[in-house]
This record gives sequence, C-alpha cells and structure tokens, in this order.
Amino acid sequence: MNDTAPEAASGAAPAAAPPRLAPPVINTVTIADLRAALKAGLSDFSKTPLMGLFFGAFYAAGGAFMVAAAAVMDMGWVVYPLMAGFALIGPFTAVGLYEISRTLERGEQPTWGAVLKVIWAQRKREIAWMGFAMLFILIMWMYQVRMLLALFLGLEAFHGFDGLVRVIFTTPTGLAFLAIGHAWGAIIALIVFTLTVVSIPLLLDREHDFVTAMVASVKTVKQSTPVMLGWGFFVVVTLFLSILPGFLGLIVTLPVLGHATWHIYKRAVAPA
Repeated sequence: MNDTAPEAASGAAPAAAPPRLAPPVINTVTIADLRAALKAGLSDFSKTPLMGLFFGAFYAAGGAFMVAAAAVMDMGWVVYPLMAGFALIGPFTAVGLYEISRTLERGEQPTWGAVLKVIWAQRKREIAWMGFAMLFILIMWMYQVRMLLALFLGLEAFHGFDGLVRVIFTTPTGLAFLAIGHAWGAIIALIVFTLTVVSIPLLLDREHDFVTAMVASVKTVKQSTPVMLGWGFFVVVTLFLSILPGFLGLIVTLPVLGHATWHIYKRAVAPA
C-alpha cells in the first residue's frame, strides 16, 4: 500500500514561499522635483491642516519635554545637543504625515481613525526597526557630546547652563569643542539623512525589509548628490530655525516637510 496516497488524495501541497520584491528602482531627482514636492507638501498641509498641526504639535511637545526634563535634573549641558539631536528622529515621527499624503494621492480623504490605525500597525513592520536604529543614533550622539565635553572642558570650572555657555564662548578649549562638536554633528546628520530620506516612506508604502530601504535611500542620495544634499541642508536649516522659538516653529514646518518628503520619495523611487 502506498503511504503517500492519503496526502495525494487530500491534494495537500507544500506552502509556497511569498514572492520576493525586486529592489526599488531609483530615479534621478532634480531641482524641479524638489520644488514640486515642496509645493505638493504645502498643498497636502492646506487640505488637512488640523492633522498636520496635531503631528507638528506632538513632535514639538516631545522636544520641549525633553529639554524641560534636562533643566529640572540640572543637566543644562545636554540642552543644546539634545535640541540638535532631536531633529534626527523627525523622519520617524512623520509616518502619520506620509500616510495622509498617500491617502490624498489616492483621491481619498484621510480620517483620524484610518491614519492612527496605520501608525499603530507599524509596530509589527520594518519601520519599527528603523525607529529603533534612529533612537540608537540619538543616544550615541548624546554619548559623543558627553565624551567631547570631558575631553575639551574636563578641566574647566563651570556651574549650570550659564557657566557652560560662558566657558564655551570665552575660552580656546570651549571654542574648539564648539567647532569639533558641530563638525561631528554634521557628519552624523548627513549619515542619518542619507539612510532615511526615502527609506521610511518606502517601508510604509511597500513590504521591503529595512536594509533594502536604507540601501535605496543611499542610492537616491548617491544618484542625485547635489540636489539631495541641497534638500538636506534646507531641512536642517528649517528645523533649526523652527526649534529656536521653544520648538514652536515645528508645529507648522514638520507637517509641511513631512508631506514634501513623501512626494520626494514618489519622485525618487520608481513605481513597483
């Protein structure tokens, strides 16, 4: 008697592996694409202003809370680097804005329930790993600042935030710390920008793994280096100016930049 007969009779077959997505195809991004993306970002914000202001306010409140907590714990030395490093996690916090733009692109009207459901669903997808990686980079940035403080200002006497500012701006070692700290921060910001400029929108839109998404982001910057670096510089300056008035500027600039980033992704990455 054939032992495989029951299996054959039942029609059972091994489960097929899910199809593997082809790597994203990267387009060249031009200045005209950036202008169009920024215009589209402003349009998306104007269509859903309350949603955009909500996500902007949430992000701004998070930054203000971290700075206030540092002040309460008498850790004034972390305030400025924390404000600078906080911008590193901006792309991750804009997931809701990407979903709003994606919904508008389909000709549909976003709803709070649908957008929040998509955000909640990301905890089981590859975006969660990207969020972990960005949080890790932020923590490493703060450790680097602490190390630079010890190397350059370890022998300087200062008390509180005012004393730290005085030492930084009135002593040779303080000025050296300021220069090297900003240079190192610029390198970290460039790395984060290169890894995330299209990777998070891509992970929201398609079922790629986060390594593939980061590779696609790096290819985008490599293929259109001057244009993408110009966009990165614009984003950094805009976020910096938005943070200065107690993070309040982020309430408007974050949603506009978030929507614009989605449209840059759509121009940089060819349709699947």
